[in-house]
Amino acid sequence: MTTTETSAADVIREHCDRVWDDIVPVLHDYIAIPALSQDFDADWREHGEIARAVALIADWCSARQIPGLSVDVVEHPDRSPVIIMEIPATGVGVDTDTVLLYGHLDKQPEMEGWRDDLGPWKPVLEGDRLYGRGGADDGYAAFASLTAIEAVHAAEGSHARCVVLIEAGEESGSPDLPAWVDDLRDRIGSPSLVVCLDSGCIDYDRMWVTTSLRGMVAGVLTVDIVRDGLHSGDASGMVPSTFRIARQLLDRVEDSITGEALLPELIVEIPDGRLAEAQATASEIGAIADHYPFVDGAGPTTDDPAEQLLARTWRSTLSVVGADGLPPTERAGNVLRPSTSLKLSFRLPPTADPDVARQAITDALEADPPYGARVSFHDVDAAPGWNAPATAPWLEAALDSASTASFGSSARTFGEGGSIPFMGMLGDEFPEAQFVITGVLGPDANAHGPNEYLHVPTGRRLTMAVAHILDAHARS
Repeated sequence: MTTTETSAADVIREHCDRVWDDIVPVLHDYIAIPALSQDFDADWREHGEIARAVALIADWCSARQIPGLSVDVVEHPDRSPVIIMEIPATGVGVDTDTVLLYGHLDKQPEMEGWRDDLGPWKPVLEGDRLYGRGGADDGYAAFASLTAIEAVHAAEGSHARCVVLIEAGEESGSPDLPAWVDDLRDRIGSPSLVVCLDSGCIDYDRMWVTTSLRGMVAGVLTVDIVRDGLHSGDASGMVPSTFRIARQLLDRVEDSITGEALLPELIVEIPDGRLAEAQATASEIGAIADHYPFVDGAGPTTDDPAEQLLARTWRSTLSVVGADGLPPTERAGNVLRPSTSLKLSFRLPPTADPDVARQAITDALEADPPYGARVSFHDVDAAPGWNAPATAPWLEAALDSASTASFGSSARTFGEGGSIPFMGMLGDEFPEAQFVITGVLGPDANAHGPNEYLHVPTGRRLTMAVAHILDAHARS
């Protein structure tokens, strides 16, 4: 930067702190919008909540005083919308190179279990925590991205041409994004650096950079055995329970004792570098599962800190995340139910092929159904994982410098258990690009669950760190 490093860092810090004071009230407004992703609101277009979130973010971004900034909302009758912003290079940066900054604005459903004084669409600032659905996952991303770019200008620094892309379907597996990337290819260009603010952190003491993301397969397993519900005393013993049949089918894909995947298509060899990374992180941080809210007497699947990290990043898991056909317990009569449907969510290792996994799961669940029951695995989505390429020397130095300037500690890396389908798409599209995948979702921020919150100081510091990285990239 043209000023001294110390004064440049001070300018970035001052600018980001000042703007974040204005961002927090806007995030209150954003949290109050129930902008459910399309998988969770079939009538999202008619309800207009996605449109409200788009308008709020686009209006704030359009008002920023960044030289050459353009903000466009791009819509299509068959897709969720995207916001695309373009900012020309400044300083020694060049317009022939591109940095792509990514986030999303759609949200997960409400989920039960919120504290009595909190709620998914009720923004509450309590100390450093801004509670409510979507603030940390991932509504803050657009605000932080432009603020980081502004901070570079304020410090008389440099950045290459920047493109900010905010989608509205990530929580549904980004089904529309490949088509948008094709349509917007000329505007996106060929990024040499991708910055994604939709990941997490193991603690709030440094910048955490994600080196891998899991893929996923999600679908609904439905078992039908009779046309109508039957008196359980009359029919049970002769007519099998659809729930028992579902249990048998799940035993084909998962060991119910250990939780291990049974299909070879869901298992990969963990790279030596990722094994070493997990061991190094575990030796410094310890057992990350300790922060989960276990009931008294319960605990994680393993007490080994490194194995905990690997279990959440490089091994397949199955979660039953929803069910139909089961009445509430207070209204459950003695009826043998005709049908059971279970929503299954498989998390896949980063390098597993999601389409191959989807076919293997479907074949295993649907083949040779017990008792001749009607079985289908339907409404299936598959999304790729991602494993980071080798980090360029300039970026490794920039991450440490940015984290030290913003957090006071060096950066660290780890594998994330969640999925960001766009990263897998970009990794295939731009194999030479460098990636900075990071985020604010810390130990108990509880994304997708009750009492989700944004740790505001981390949002501020991460914005500062991105500004430093943009400048380092321009000079690399």
